[in-house]
Amino acid sequence: MFPNFEVHQLHAVIVLAEELNFTRAADKLHISQPALSRKITNLEEQHRFHLFTRDKRLGLELTDAGRVFVEEARFALLHGERAVHLARVAHEGSDSVLTIGRSPYTNHDWISAMLAIRLPLYPRLRIQLMTQFAMESIRSVLEGELNLALVMAPPQDAQITAVSFAPAPLYAALPETHPAAHKERLVLQDLAKDEWILFAKRVHPFVHEAIMETARRESIVPKHAHDIITAQQAVDLVSEHVGVAILTKPAARDFHADRVVVKPLSDMSLQFETSVIMRAGDDSRLVNEFVRSFLRKHAPHGWPPKQMELSLSA
Repeated sequence: MFPNFEVHQLHAVIVLAEELNFTRAADKLHISQPALSRKITNLEEQHRFHLFTRDKRLGLELTDAGRVFVEEARFALLHGERAVHLARVAHEGSDSVLTIGRSPYTNHDWISAMLAIRLPLYPRLRIQLMTQFAMESIRSVLEGELNLALVMAPPQDAQITAVSFAPAPLYAALPETHPAAHKERLVLQDLAKDEWILFAKRVHPFVHEAIMETARRESIVPKHAHDIITAQQAVDLVSEHVGVAILTKPAARDFHADRVVVKPLSDMSLQFETSVIMRAGDDSRLVNEFVRSFLRKHAPHGWPPKQMELSLSA
């Protein structure tokens, strides 16, 4: 899919696309800014297309070719990691399988971290990933089809154990000509006069209901005109001035579009957490050790180990 490309080149383009700033991207990649600039320039010259546009007023932006490249590069890296993982399993054999649910918008870094986990007591562990919407993952955990899942804003349920590990705020995507486009952070009232583009209720009913409940509390009568499944569908509608979109953070960072800006929403009722969920009382040593290993890397800084012990079965 990507002839003549090395993994570090693909990674460099992806990080720059996420940061849209050479200094921040270079820091994240642990290389100098000139070195990063050379990588990008060499790629563009070698293949005779531009990945980014540099504009003094607008800053760094992805071109149409760049957006396609980044999307495919992410898939290429994911498939490369999966190929290595499955080859290792085939070489070593496996006697333990852990089935994990994740949404289509799960942060790729979290999946990479899970695939990289090694447990001394389970040297031939195999990870099986299932992509589902939030409600499907919760149902699958309860029915025993999944050992665990990564879910944004899971409901309180005595049948599941949920341990939050990352904030999950909502973002608004709006035309750059919108009256509130200059603000650093928005509140739902800034969008009160617009038509709303939301993820379909079946994608995440809890988040959908929180948005509508916040609107009712703020005496906003939403012009809820469009349901979407993917962030790209939302961006396409926003760029056509159909309305404004309310998105989760992973989805909001996955796209860049001309004349569309993305701003965080600061309403406290729209601040969520992403959690690892598992069946309450699951005494599987494999599941509990795996979850602990993941949370040691991704739980909030300074999270007391005792809290981890209380949250999960011993």
